[in-house]
Amino acid sequence: MTPRSILAVTDFSQQGGHALARAALLCAEHRAPLTLVYLAHPGEVPLPDTAVRLSHHALQLRQRHDIHVHAAARIDSTVADVAREAAGADLVVWGTAPVRGLRAWFGTHPAIQMLRTCQRPVIVVRNPADQPCRSLMVAVDFSQVSHRLVELGLALHPSARVELFHAISTANEGKLRYAEVSERAIQIYQEQCRRHAQDRMFTLTDSYDARRNRLSSSIGRGDPARQVLVAQQNTAADLIVVGKHPASALSDLMFESVAQRILRDARTDVLVVPHGFQPASRGSAVKRLATDLPVRRVKAGAPRPPSHPNPAAHREPLHLFTNSPAPPLP
Repeated sequence: MTPRSILAVTDFSQQGGHALARAALLCAEHRAPLTLVYLAHPGEVPLPDTAVRLSHHALQLRQRHDIHVHAAARIDSTVADVAREAAGADLVVWGTAPVRGLRAWFGTHPAIQMLRTCQRPVIVVRNPADQPCRSLMVAVDFSQVSHRLVELGLALHPSARVELFHAISTANEGKLRYAEVSERAIQIYQEQCRRHAQDRMFTLTDSYDARRNRLSSSIGRGDPARQVLVAQQNTAADLIVVGKHPASALSDLMFESVAQRILRDARTDVLVVPHGFQPASRGSAVKRLATDLPVRRVKAGAPRPPSHPNPAAHREPLHLFTNSPAPPLP
């Protein structure tokens, strides 16, 4: 998915400045318009000169990168306000100062809160953006969603090196040891998991044969979020791409997702992609196409029954997203 419109969120902090710079580079690379919005820090009121400062940033970015930039007319002070603005963008670039104290551990990142209302890919920017992204790491689980993550990363950064990473879960190994299974049987199970992951990784990378010269892969073992962070430190990737399952606020609070943990502990930029997202440009195109279709007038009355049964009614439903089965326990 190539972004046709980008929304940058800033609070005028250092991270906010990095986000504006990253969003401007992406807009210059994809020739997409940029919209700037302001989000106040939790518990604070917007600054009195917010509109002036936002317009000043828009003018600077327009002159520096030769792109179309405009500041939002209204001043957003809550995540819900930002979500309404993000509904019309294909990509959101987030730059707010990190929350300190207990709120950072027991609260949810504002970008995750926005994903519940508006399903748009969000790049949470933490580092300076003085050049386009050179390398990125995509966390995959071999489902159909993984293909969309890879395609989105390749589309956003066409010249960047891409590494696909998968972490083999070790949860079943603990169950086997608790059941007093022999160590030899556990080693056989580990080898089966490794070969299964290697085969699925080869299939995934082989589907991008045209870009194999800048596509690599690696496999780890253990907690997915921790293994992704360790792998990113080893490769020094500029961006981590991770998917996010839909979840409620209570679920995110009680059971932290992999995306939320990576977002909390990563020291680099993170692109969080909600499962099942659709570009805003596609939705507007479909809506415009629907309004342009000719209207056919029919006579009132009860509809006539069809002369032949609908063959589609007898087909099994198609499942768009399936999870790959794990190897059986020995």
